[in-house]
Amino acid sequence: MLRSPLFLALGLVLLTLAGYLPALDNGFVDYDDDQYVTANPRVQEGLSWRGVAWALTARVAGNWHPVTLLSHMLDCQLFGLGPRGHHLTSLLIHLANVLLLFEVLRRMTGASGRSAAVAAIFAVHPTHVESVAWVAERKDVLSALFWLLATAAYVRYARARPLYGLVGSLPGSAGRYLLVAALFALGLAAKPMVVTLPLALLLLDYWPLGRFRLGVGAGGPGLRAQLPLVWEKLPLLALSAAASAVTLYAQASTIAPLERLPLGARLGNAALAYATYLGKTLAPGDLAVFYPLRGDLGTTEVAAAALLLAALTVGALRAARRAPYLALGWLWYLGTLVPVIGVVQVGAQAMADRYTYLPSIGLYVAGVWGVAELVTGWRRQRAAREPDAAAAPAVVGSVVAVAFLAGLGVLVALTRAQVATWADSSTLFRHALAVTRGNYLAHLNLANALSKPNRAAAAAEALTHYRAAQAIAPRSLETNAALAAALIVRGRPGEAVPLLRTALGIDGRDPRLHFDLAVALDHLGEKDGAIAALEAAVALDPGMARAHHGLGMLLRERGRDEEARAHLRAALAADPALRPQLEPLLDGDGK
Repeated sequence: MLRSPLFLALGLVLLTLAGYLPALDNGFVDYDDDQYVTANPRVQEGLSWRGVAWALTARVAGNWHPVTLLSHMLDCQLFGLGPRGHHLTSLLIHLANVLLLFEVLRRMTGASGRSAAVAAIFAVHPTHVESVAWVAERKDVLSALFWLLATAAYVRYARARPLYGLVGSLPGSAGRYLLVAALFALGLAAKPMVVTLPLALLLLDYWPLGRFRLGVGAGGPGLRAQLPLVWEKLPLLALSAAASAVTLYAQASTIAPLERLPLGARLGNAALAYATYLGKTLAPGDLAVFYPLRGDLGTTEVAAAALLLAALTVGALRAARRAPYLALGWLWYLGTLVPVIGVVQVGAQAMADRYTYLPSIGLYVAGVWGVAELVTGWRRQRAAREPDAAAAPAVVGSVVAVAFLAGLGVLVALTRAQVATWADSSTLFRHALAVTRGNYLAHLNLANALSKPNRAAAAAEALTHYRAAQAIAPRSLETNAALAAALIVRGRPGEAVPLLRTALGIDGRDPRLHFDLAVALDHLGEKDGAIAALEAAVALDPGMARAHHGLGMLLRERGRDEEARAHLRAALAADPALRPQLEPLLDGDGK
């Protein structure tokens, strides 16, 4: 009974809830949750045909993922802006992924216990907390759901195909393949990181589906006979290529140019990221929402990481014949991380826990099957040598099972602790500062969170963190602009001006920077400079009501009444809420 699929599935449900139920008490955080939900009026409108049309073309946080946006719309339709409902949806999707992983592995391998063990680790490994407890990362669990559904559909399709080739098929095979493609397309529209699914399916063709064998002369066919398995994936690869093109277009403004981050630095960071992900999978600790790129990568540590990866790859491939699960697991891990390993660098992170959500499955499979086969092999050898000592192997199996359950208990405790760090923005970024160094983004976001309460102590601490962020990243537009805005609010415009000029030197196309510069210059009495800055702001954003308003008022002071009226009318057109303030100045004009 203990090994029955229903009993194991129930255990996985309880295990997942034990790790993640506290997430329901968390709030939203001020890190992308605003872009996806709390400050996105289109999403807050809920589901509608108008909303669907918007989602299909929208770019949010530099990404195109309409299915994810639709899921957030549905949450707003059902729960409004109460965070509990949004967290519940993410938890339920993760739970579905756990059960799907168990069922897909069980159907492919016939090994219920091992499949449940892999799914259990996946359920409560702390590195997955970011994917589940962060509302903005809904795209991760959602895309994984469609990945696993597509894999399940592929297993059904593959079972209808003959071994070692594609000659002949059963009725309905085309429909089964179309279902795989449709589910894959939905996954890509949730998060394009799943572009590697066709290659993962090729690995599954090797093991455990057994649709081809490695090498020639080992009882299997030659490479030419196996090529149809590649041709079979071409439609899926075409979907991957299309999704990659759309993603590169959507992320064009966030991709780091080679002159800022050379290829050598990217490859070094990629090697370290692979090794670090592996380390955090084996010993999860010091997990943070953001890991900053390092500018001090040592040649020795990069070389050590590269040698480790090479050794593990060679070892997995050499063991492929007698332990195919090792090759499957390791190549799955390496391959599925490729889109986010940093060769095409998007953003300023060196790595991210959320990126391991699907790739880590390969490591879990390799580990669980590896340990199970070691125990099984030892028991067989012991039974063959000492037929009368049957009890000893059974004891070993029991010890391994107890150790595994104890390990799951540790993972649950670590996961609950990590979930608690996502309680709110202040807690999240204080934790990030405690476990990382040189983390300008954690300082910046903690300062933003502290700036919201109208308390003198919080404001003073916020300014300290703004300064720390700017000191770590003095050439960052974000850090200079944020510190400058904080100084203006605190009545220190003289300190803000050089910071704003630095930010404008980095990117002069942001109208908000010109507006803030105008405010600072106006406070300093530099009216001409303020007018020039506001003119630049409205040139970049003709619909910026506050810039038109400020420019109109300054021009009135200069006696340039006609120009002033034109800008005040533009401000009124852009923001009708200004009517009570502006109508007296316009003498009825613009009614």
